[in-house]
Amino acid sequence: MNLRPTKQTPGDYKVRRPKQSEMIFGIRAVIEAIEAGKVIDKILIRRDLSSALAKELLQKLQGLPTPVQRVPAERLSQYTDKNHQGVIAFLSPIDFHRLEDIIPALYEQGKTPLLVVLDGITDMRNFGAIARTCACAGVDAVVIPARGGVSINGDAVKTSAGALHSLPVCKVENMQSALRFLRDSGLSVVAATEHTDKTYTQADFTCPVAIVMGSEDTGIYEENLRLCNEKVSIPMSGTIESLNVSVAAGVMIYEVVRQRN
Repeated sequence: MNLRPTKQTPGDYKVRRPKQSEMIFGIRAVIEAIEAGKVIDKILIRRDLSSALAKELLQKLQGLPTPVQRVPAERLSQYTDKNHQGVIAFLSPIDFHRLEDIIPALYEQGKTPLLVVLDGITDMRNFGAIARTCACAGVDAVVIPARGGVSINGDAVKTSAGALHSLPVCKVENMQSALRFLRDSGLSVVAATEHTDKTYTQADFTCPVAIVMGSEDTGIYEENLRLCNEKVSIPMSGTIESLNVSVAAGVMIYEVVRQRN
């Protein structure tokens, strides 16, 4: 669980209203959803909410990889006109998988695992495009952080052309622990970064691989980059210094396909 106070201006309160079926309102309703095992993408709690029932909700969230944001009342009212009691939970349209279950299962099936790890990518359109490419290329799973990453909602599924209904997605609480687990499980963790002279075609992708892609503005977080076995770049020869991250991911993924075929 993560409690992250956020600072907003009135202009920040203009948000897209999800469908009513994508949200749960009210403290007791959210508690019941958690107890029923509903997959919740994130929860918004009114900043000054401190009732006994609210404390019970926070206790239920202990140990769960569900991002929790403390926000002003105005932010909550932008999502619904109903009596939300200071709490709104956003349901995930997909089920998440445990990374610790995915990897052993792939080896048991005789596969050479190929995973894509998305570090700090928050743009829904980029995520959806990457997921679609992953599904087309036969990627075994996508790994995203529980916090600081994209929120998976109905729009994300639509942008992926439905790929997220068939592509396993692993939401991890700690990205560094996840990268260590991948390395310990025999995968070569390869970072796509401009901070290297080695090009992506020089890497060996015929072994078990996890490709790490970072956000376009900050790239891969330094602490995560240090855990990668290898760093490769995509050569740039034009006046633009970088590719859109979804395009870059496609280049990397299909180099794996090329080498393995």
